[in-house]
Amino acid sequence: MNYYIGLYIHIPFCKSKCPYCDFFSGKAGENEYEDYTRLLSDKIIKWSEKCKKHVVSSIYFGGGTPSILGAKRLASLLSIIKTHFNVAYDAEITVEVNPDSGKELDFCLLKKFGFNRISVGMQSAVEAELKALGRIHSADDAKITVKRAKNAGINNISLDLMLGIPYQTDESLKKSIEFCASCDVTHISSYILKIEEGTKFEKMKDKLPFPNDDRQAQLYLLAVDTLETLGYKQYEISNFSKPGFESRHNINYWKCGEYIGIGPSAHSFFEGKRFYYNRCINDFAQDKIHFDCLGGDKEEFIMLSLRLKDGLKFEEAKEKYNEDLSYDKLQIIKKYSKLGYMELNDTSCSFTPKGFLVSNTIISELI
Repeated sequence: MNYYIGLYIHIPFCKSKCPYCDFFSGKAGENEYEDYTRLLSDKIIKWSEKCKKHVVSSIYFGGGTPSILGAKRLASLLSIIKTHFNVAYDAEITVEVNPDSGKELDFCLLKKFGFNRISVGMQSAVEAELKALGRIHSADDAKITVKRAKNAGINNISLDLMLGIPYQTDESLKKSIEFCASCDVTHISSYILKIEEGTKFEKMKDKLPFPNDDRQAQLYLLAVDTLETLGYKQYEISNFSKPGFESRHNINYWKCGEYIGIGPSAHSFFEGKRFYYNRCINDFAQDKIHFDCLGGDKEEFIMLSLRLKDGLKFEEAKEKYNEDLSYDKLQIIKKYSKLGYMELNDTSCSFTPKGFLVSNTIISELI
């Protein structure tokens, strides 16, 4: 019997560090890129030995800036994965691309080796907002990147947008969303900016006009409505797509599916256990894996399912855990349904867009 898993590959390099970013990444040069590519290759082969019964249904190269490695290195890594893992013939294979490096990336080579989806870190189409975010690209760079990927035959393309950023207005947000739609991409990820501890933005939070929680909520609801109008259906708290182009890799996370994360800071859920690598390349090289917790219980399944717009399907949960949702949990869901934060019917419950904004609070009450 085969079991399906996702595969995440972390590339911890960036040309420059954005002031809001808390991901494990830093500057490096060609020698470091070469060394890391060899290290990743070795670890990919080692992990494949533990996954003989598994079929890889999605592969995601994230970072950092994976495109900084260049198409040849990315292609070689994917080739090693395909050689040593059992990769499904229709696997979704994504690489994150910065618009700055996307202007020169060899998308034809990526397409030839099997990449069929790209995720472009645009964040905004407004120059003043890009500058405030410390981005090193322009909106035109993002458009050029999308066009070059399409010309190479990669048509499944996602653009990232950030909400609640300095200087953002209703009008500028609509401009960014309409820009994405004009690029005719299949998917848009739209995240509310969170000021992370230890970032430059944390030190600058009193110097820049960051919107408060209420204003962030207004921008989020505006984004949901505008994206829906333009044909991008919400399927997860922060993700929107045209029909049939939902990210399979991300959905696997929210469906409590198993996955292997390879690289420093990468997390995994495999054989019922959650574990991770430290944010350190040397620790990764020495195979220092840290156990986090057991995973996949009913409470976790409820929490993750409710991140999806379709929400928690009662029959699916019963089939998986052999028990119905408790009376107490149903009463909580009914309460929030009456308040307009959730939707409840005979087969499922889910959050409304307004409910997604306070989902963490409601979920903590549920589980």
